[in-house]
Amino acid sequence: MKLITAIIQEDALDAVRQALIEAEITRITVSRVSGHGRQVDEEIYRGQKIIPNLLPKIRLDIAVNEAFVDITVDTIIKSARSAGGGKIGDGKIFITPLEECIRIRTNERGGEAI
Repeated sequence: MKLITAIIQEDALDAVRQALIEAEITRITVSRVSGHGRQVDEEIYRGQKIIPNLLPKIRLDIAVNEAFVDITVDTIIKSARSAGGGKIGDGKIFITPLEECIRIRTNERGGEAI
């Protein structure tokens, strides 16, 4: 089992969500977050460098079985990447091992709980 965490642009959420549904990945958690990466546009104000504020982003958390890792990642990349081959700020995907998953209602564990 893996936990896939994707940080994407706010305006990409609908496209990513629809693409995941079409790929039969329907269990996701969506959070609004703030941050910045390389898309730091420094400005000079009264002779001093000003770093802009944190930018609004969307965080997706998706727990998947091993068989769905590549499908999920490829779907997010295709639907979240900007036209023309992508641009700085399109986002990142993190894949981490998921030690255990437990469905509270039924007490199912592991891959069955996902």
